[in-house]
Amino acid sequence: MRTADLLELVRAPAALTVVGDTLVGASSARATVGGRGLALSASSVCLYAAGMALNDYADADLDAVERPERPIPSGRISRSAALGVGAGLTGVGLVLARAAGRAPGRVSLALAASIWAYDLAAKPTPAGPAVMAVCRGLDVLMGAAGPGWRRGLLPAGLLAAHTAAVTAVSRGEVHGTSTFAAASAAAVTGITAATIPLTAPSATRAGAVVGAAAYATAVLPSQVETAKDPSASNARAATGTGIRAMVPLQVALAARAGHAVSAAVLVGVGLVGGLLARRRRQGDVT
Repeated sequence: MRTADLLELVRAPAALTVVGDTLVGASSARATVGGRGLALSASSVCLYAAGMALNDYADADLDAVERPERPIPSGRISRSAALGVGAGLTGVGLVLARAAGRAPGRVSLALAASIWAYDLAAKPTPAGPAVMAVCRGLDVLMGAAGPGWRRGLLPAGLLAAHTAAVTAVSRGEVHGTSTFAAASAAAVTGITAATIPLTAPSATRAGAVVGAAAYATAVLPSQVETAKDPSASNARAATGTGIRAMVPLQVALAARAGHAVSAAVLVGVGLVGGLLARRRRQGDVT
């Protein structure tokens, strides 16, 4: 198994979009970031990558028809190897979360179970976007786990809502989406962008406004365009921008929490992600 093929299997560049989940959760709950934050961010990346490997394991037959260039149908990685990668990364993610504390360790178990449930059962069903949203919300709550975890509920809910909207649009990457799905995603973006500054304390409202505006600017145009023309190419574009917009959304939420260091780190993550996205011009995102 070549390293390049493994990185393609787990959608390595997209894994950057989960780095900020636990940082947002911890910042909102006023929990310690530091070494705990690094361990939880690494746990998120491992669990996300596990989910991507499991996605390809579960979709191998479908990908053989719709995405023959993917690592499994193209013969570069076996289906059993993809399952092994998913299982191994899940284990590493759980160990890292437990190393950060008992509370995040418990949340990581629920997160891992949700990821496996999505990939192996829920993805093709109407419940798919909701289960994926639960995964994202739990990732945020893994960072918030501890005495102040309730303060992480709103950020978790906003990231979960964005995830559900993007997942619904992503179902049209091959055959096209629907105007309703794209318009609904745009509405979710508008509501999310408005909620961040409206719920921010006065001391952090200015930063929250700037962050929310950057988030809406990053994702809303592609969603509006897809609502006008719900073709497969527009659905792929909206899905890609929706996934990458996780980072400016995380920046806005970190600014809302008044955690400038986390916001600055996530701005850097977004810049790196943007550079990698420019190098990857073809193929679907999910």
